[in-house]
Amino acid sequence: MYNRELVVEILNQILTSVSRIERRMKTIRSATDFLRSERNLEKLDSICMQLIALGESIKNLDKVTKKTLLKNYTEFGWKKAMGMRDVLSHHYFDLNNDIVFEVCVNEIPKLKKIIKKILTEENVSSAL
Repeated sequence: MYNRELVVEILNQILTSVSRIERRMKTIRSATDFLRSERNLEKLDSICMQLIALGESIKNLDKVTKKTLLKNYTEFGWKKAMGMRDVLSHHYFDLNNDIVFEVCVNEIPKLKKIIKKILTEENVSSAL
């Protein structure tokens, strides 16, 4: 078994990052919007930092649950999220705003849904 309090903490960290990404994406309608102004470039940087945090939290979640939790929720690409963290952290200057945009639009809503599902099914409550 694993430490449920720690798992809840990590799941809530993920939801916090998801919320920050959602707020920062409100005015971004296309990948090129990131490049239209210095302010939008700052949003891109900020979103990438949150994507790094998400990937790290997912790695930690997998570690503290001894790889037993995430394998039960195959509808999300956990390995891809962890891999994106690695790419953003180690190859930042190769950043592709199109990929970041697609991840934010298509994957972040899925992640939010699955994290809430995990909190419900694991009988733990979220602080958010």
